[in-house]
Amino acid sequence: MTQAELRLCSLLLQEHFGEIVEKVGNSLLRTGPRPLRLLVGDTGLLPDQVKKALCVLIQHNLVRYEVQPRGSVEYEARSERILRILRYPRYIYTAKTLYGDPGELLVEELLLHGHLSMSCAVARVADRLTETMEDGKTVDYSEVSGTFVRLADTHFIQRCPMVPESPRSAKAPPPPAPALAIAEKDMYIVPRLSLVGKGKRRHSCDEEEEGEHKAKRQKQEGGSSETPQDDGIYWQVNLERFHQHFRDQALVSAVASRMDQTSSEVVRTMLRMSEVTTASGACHTQPLSSNEIFRSLPAGYNIGKQVLDQYLALLADDPLEFVGKSGDSGGGTYTVSILWGELGVTRGPGASRAPPSPFRHPSLIPLLPHRFGSRCARIFRLLLRKKHLEQKQVEDFAMIPAKEAKDMLYRMLSENLVSLQEIPKTPDHAPSRTFYLYTVNVMAAARMLLHRCYKSVANLMERRQHEMRENKRLLEKSQRVEAILASMQATGAEAAQLHEVEEMITGPERQQLETLKRNVNKIDASENQVDETIFVLESFIESTMKRP
Repeated sequence: MTQAELRLCSLLLQEHFGEIVEKVGNSLLRTGPRPLRLLVGDTGLLPDQVKKALCVLIQHNLVRYEVQPRGSVEYEARSERILRILRYPRYIYTAKTLYGDPGELLVEELLLHGHLSMSCAVARVADRLTETMEDGKTVDYSEVSGTFVRLADTHFIQRCPMVPESPRSAKAPPPPAPALAIAEKDMYIVPRLSLVGKGKRRHSCDEEEEGEHKAKRQKQEGGSSETPQDDGIYWQVNLERFHQHFRDQALVSAVASRMDQTSSEVVRTMLRMSEVTTASGACHTQPLSSNEIFRSLPAGYNIGKQVLDQYLALLADDPLEFVGKSGDSGGGTYTVSILWGELGVTRGPGASRAPPSPFRHPSLIPLLPHRFGSRCARIFRLLLRKKHLEQKQVEDFAMIPAKEAKDMLYRMLSENLVSLQEIPKTPDHAPSRTFYLYTVNVMAAARMLLHRCYKSVANLMERRQHEMRENKRLLEKSQRVEAILASMQATGAEAAQLHEVEEMITGPERQQLETLKRNVNKIDASENQVDETIFVLESFIESTMKRP
């Protein structure tokens, strides 16, 4: 794990869970799997604090545990899962785009709590939706539970592993830690619940306190509410399914830019038909017949069967091989190549396979003009196209003076963007009888850029925290004024009184708040943009490593 990843993980844990959880998580990230005793000694925290921090991290799937042969339990941080916290806004926005406000809030609640039961999640979301509605309208539980079922059917949420029910003798001691497991066929089965009710609005502070005292009194008297029907069945967000959706969207956009909108809609239909049946790490989708694709096309696309066959033939014959033909039954069976490192650019005998142009060198070329200038970008494109070139050939092909070309090649060589390969004519490797060829190691360049992206996000987060600290007093004053205004509006205060309270924040302070809000929004947008680049690079590296 690089220092940039460690720094970013620590910042994410501190921002979302606080200093104690960050200290425990940081210790696990630095040292690897450790038992509780060593964790307490390393962090300097109380054992109870470390236990609670581990509970939080396990609840959010950020730490896994394993029982060792001697009976001790070791805890291990999941760095790749911690880095996914950065992508939470994108998951929530995608759920809103696909399933509306109920889908957005369901995914948000599951990400916020790590995992929840269906009944609890539905009740929370119904209450939140009711709060936003006017004229005393409420949201029915059935509406939210319907969205929950659709999220499970499309695998965007899944069941958490459970303790398997197995007969155990009374004399046998319990294991040091439970072994959780779940069958793949049960991961997306929604329990049949009769959720009847409507969302509730928040009461005033006095009513809330009275309700809390009443609940405590019932608990002390033993009159607690009945157990939910789905007690013990918890759900979590399936991040891999969201990543599959992002990848599918990127493939559709690549086809649209390469060919036309109708071709992209054909590929979108094929991906939608096999989105649930295709495994996340598969090289291609399940085979689909031409007749099946024709029946599943959107109603707005009035294209005939012959035209569809022509489009499928064009996609299959394209050098980038977005679509492959796998058989002739049912009018021909086709698959979509979804492993980015598997998509080919040439088909000739002995030709090497490489990802297509949209993913072949992701985000590398746009970086070069900003860091090294347009001439370096020209040399880089030339090396990508020609594979191997001597320095004199680079000068001639790129039409750049020898001194400048040499300086630019060495600069990119020092940044690990290009590499130098020696090909000796004789066994003694004499420099005068050796070819020195420049080439691009795309994997090394992608890893370098990914490392820089992690550093950029960490810098952005630290900058946002600095901005918030510098304006802490003003933010607290603004929150107090907003709370006073809200309470006065609830009691029906006059406009003059409200205006008087608003004047508590002066003109310069209001301007400073606007500047702060604008800066924080820019930083948030920058984080999301960098995370999109991180997703492309991680997907490219992962798929290239999977390539046989």
